[in-house]
Amino acid sequence: MAVGGTDEISAVLRRAVDTYLDHLTVERALAVNTLASYRRDLDRYVEWLAEAGVKDLADVSARDIAGHVAALRSGAPALSASSAARAASAVRGLHRFLLLEGLAPNDPSREVKPPSLPKRLPKALDVDQVARLLAVPDGSGPLGMRDRALLEFLYGTGARISEAVGIAIDDLDLTGRHGMVLLRGKGGKTRLVPMGSYARSALDAYLVRSRPALVTNGRGVPAVFLNARGGALSRQSAWTILRKSAVRAGLPVDGPTGVSPHTLRHSFATHLLDGGADIRVVQELLGHASVTTTQVYTLVTVDKLREVYATAHPRAR
Repeated sequence: MAVGGTDEISAVLRRAVDTYLDHLTVERALAVNTLASYRRDLDRYVEWLAEAGVKDLADVSARDIAGHVAALRSGAPALSASSAARAASAVRGLHRFLLLEGLAPNDPSREVKPPSLPKRLPKALDVDQVARLLAVPDGSGPLGMRDRALLEFLYGTGARISEAVGIAIDDLDLTGRHGMVLLRGKGGKTRLVPMGSYARSALDAYLVRSRPALVTNGRGVPAVFLNARGGALSRQSAWTILRKSAVRAGLPVDGPTGVSPHTLRHSFATHLLDGGADIRVVQELLGHASVTTTQVYTLVTVDKLREVYATAHPRAR
């Protein structure tokens, strides 16, 4: 909210903000751009307080702060979820600082729940990147054939890594062109998922030409994916296989855009929705209890639609 004039904002509020920003500048050495963002957020906050008739920090209540936080998303202009969360964080930081410095009698922001950020997914790979990743295992030896089957299985079924390493021979049905697998998800829930012809072929090759050799090194465990000693492949080892393959494929493995244990699962869901799959079908394939969980993926495809529109339509720019 904006106020009619700057005189309506009390000197006490302005001095409190200046003191806090001086602290951030000298003691925390924040970047200039970060400080500028904090200044904008806190100027907006004291304007809100002034319009609400609050002239002293001792009079600020949790209700005042909650009202300001709510207005961040509903005002004109409304802030994005991430910007609103940052602004709320600046307000909480101000009140904590003032209490610690003895400049305010209490911290009313402790009673206010911060705005939640929308769940963010690791970036999905595009189809070409997936192809590069899946082509990395050479498939010539027992472990190479296992690695190729594992990666094809993860992308072909959308399974979590923990689900993939948990499947047993009896969970597979390799009849037909695509085949089916019984996956055991969170909470012990099971679901049947088709695996695609590429995953089926890679599994066929692994089960016939590779797994028997690995079994002889162990005690005949029923797990589909085995380690070099014949035991069940662990989740950590499966993640290592994925990470090493990503490095060899020239894909990032660190940072927010790096390949993660769930990258192929996210890519599976995104590519299905991009291809026109119904969200309820994708929900079933992923094993989500609620479609609201699956709807996170629709945000990714909407971004894709915007990108395509912006680059393809003659009057989009």
